[in-house]
Amino acid sequence: MKLHSWLATSLVRHYPATPVVSVRPLSLDVARNERFSFQVGLRLESDPASGGRWDYPVEVKLEAEAPEGWTVRVRRVGYVPMRHLNTSMNVEDADGLGHIPGYVPDPLFDETAFPLPVNETHAFWFTVTPATKVEPGAHTLTVRILPKDQPVQTQKVKVCVHDVSVRPRRDFRVMQWFYNDAILDFHDCAAFDERYWGIVPNYFRNLTEHGQDVVYAPVFTPPLDGVKRPSQLLNVKRTGRDKYRFDWRDVKRYVDLAASCGVRNFEWTHLFTQWGVKCAIRIYENQGADEKLLWTPDTGATSDTYRAFLSQFLPEFHNFLKVEKLLKRSYFHVSDEPHGAEHQENYRKARAVLRELAPWMKVMDALSEIEFGRLRLTDMPVPSIGTALNFVKEGIPCWCYYCCGPRGRYLNRLLDTPLAKIRMNGWLFYRWPFQGFLHWGYNYWYKSQTRTRIDPFSVQDGMSWPGWAYGDTFMVYPGADGPIDSMRWEVFADSMQDYALLQTLDVERDAKLLQDMKSFEDFPKSADWVARTRRKLLTAAAKA
Repeated sequence: MKLHSWLATSLVRHYPATPVVSVRPLSLDVARNERFSFQVGLRLESDPASGGRWDYPVEVKLEAEAPEGWTVRVRRVGYVPMRHLNTSMNVEDADGLGHIPGYVPDPLFDETAFPLPVNETHAFWFTVTPATKVEPGAHTLTVRILPKDQPVQTQKVKVCVHDVSVRPRRDFRVMQWFYNDAILDFHDCAAFDERYWGIVPNYFRNLTEHGQDVVYAPVFTPPLDGVKRPSQLLNVKRTGRDKYRFDWRDVKRYVDLAASCGVRNFEWTHLFTQWGVKCAIRIYENQGADEKLLWTPDTGATSDTYRAFLSQFLPEFHNFLKVEKLLKRSYFHVSDEPHGAEHQENYRKARAVLRELAPWMKVMDALSEIEFGRLRLTDMPVPSIGTALNFVKEGIPCWCYYCCGPRGRYLNRLLDTPLAKIRMNGWLFYRWPFQGFLHWGYNYWYKSQTRTRIDPFSVQDGMSWPGWAYGDTFMVYPGADGPIDSMRWEVFADSMQDYALLQTLDVERDAKLLQDMKSFEDFPKSADWVARTRRKLLTAAAKA
């Protein structure tokens, strides 16, 4: 048997049947304080002279040697089954053709060794952070591949550190819905026991490490994607007919804990039901341990019952935010994804209630019909990338989002979206004056619209393909005590570093360098373009 090893960028997927890649040098360009990644591919091939017989796996261990002060994290790239290609795609914009249905590389396990089977390709992912006071110039990373009872192999990565330090991203928020019910379910917690409080910081830190700076704070259980397990932080006690008392201790503990992990901003529960703005949301007595509701689920959005509750809750909420100095770092919602004339009228009425009872509250929502923006029904529209540029053309300030769609030529980050295309997230968000990005699926580990748990390592579509796409429902997998990153999540984080680099260098949005990005479906989609353009930026900035 012969062991083959090779270097690859972070923008390549290695499938089990990926053939041996010819050895070629790998050189990376980075700023002084940029985190970066690369891969080592491995394939153990049987000896043709053996007559087709193959032997047991060979244990292979990988080690990295870096300059003093640099940190290197080594992880094994795991596979998950993908039963079909996602629909509404095309050949030019899909990865894994010829490999899917089959196993797709995605989760990154903290393992440095692996029993490598014969005639299978596997990879290891290296995440590198240069030393705090790294000197600009050429540096070398050495990877040693140590197969049991076979000669050691080495691979060397050249790293050019440019004399540029990237400043923290500003004026662009990243918001992905954080499902506390999933944390409770998959880590066998009660709401909100000490085990929960010990595990959730690992998720908060994961968010900030990947460029997310807003976290969903479930003051009430989110009215999103079905009836969820109660995860209501606010303790509500009924004291009489339409009279309530509030205990904010768990809300404060949540925001304090998130802040200690680097979270700066908070997104608060949508106050009306999803896809129609028809009803009051489900709010539980106490925190919902017995799931006793304060009112029936069909209670109207603008009913006297709900108005009475909001008239007591909203002033206390305002006071809490002021005392905790969170008001300017908070984001509020009416209802998710209203559309059509009926929803528009319902949204108008609900917004009027909030404007009356909480004139201090600015709201934002995912809504893609430009009429909502033209009528200024929301303070900050969040349109789909399929329509977002229409908002920009009309001078309507906005964020943007994508979810299961649009697909095809459009930007996304599904399991069959090429990684080089995922790397373009930050570039495209920078190209136009968007103020933030919203996505619904950081850790949705359920069957679509239910409380039924799925195994995220075998189901990535909420059991709802083709309507829900493989890879859309979550960016991380549940580990023993916290999140397991995906390749897609790592590449997305790198793309947000690209955003920060462009911002640090004050690159004009209409600069010639960015003119190839014409829309969210017409933009460069190659790893070579990313590497070449970054090198130009870093070289020019270092000279300046």
